[in-house]
Amino acid sequence: MLPKPGIYYLPWEVGAGHVPDGVTLRTFGRLCFYDMTQSRVTLRAEHRAEQHQVFVCTRLVEPFQAQVGYLYMVLGELEHQKDVGFVVKARVLTCVEGINLPLLERAVQEQRLYLQERDSCQYETSSPSSPHLLPHSSQSHCPPQPAPQATPTPLVATALYRSLPAS
Repeated sequence: MLPKPGIYYLPWEVGAGHVPDGVTLRTFGRLCFYDMTQSRVTLRAEHRAEQHQVFVCTRLVEPFQAQVGYLYMVLGELEHQKDVGFVVKARVLTCVEGINLPLLERAVQEQRLYLQERDSCQYETSSPSSPHLLPHSSQSHCPPQPAPQATPTPLVATALYRSLPAS
């Protein structure tokens, strides 16, 4: 059985404890510290003039070439550890230097809106015989649903890389 693909969480959501323990997640940050002896990386991200940290256990992805100051994306499971709090146990840790962060944040927000709309529409259309589940108006705000076999899989939100100047 394959592991879950991971839900995007912004670094300040992970650091603030808004993510449940044990969830598979994706997040990002600038690598500011790598402790090889503890197999731990600290990623940092700035949001509203505040620095937020995400601690990452790197045991499953070592050895890797850590580049301090570079932007990394991590996929893994969140777990609580006594000594530091929440730590992401990395399954994938990759350098994504050059990614457009504001565009990535916007893509994450748009993906969340899409998934909320899709889930609410599935809930409303799953039981049309129950009038209390439908909106107060006679028309549902959900678009018509295609046949199940034709339903496209939602694409994972990704950000575009900044184009590098030609030399």
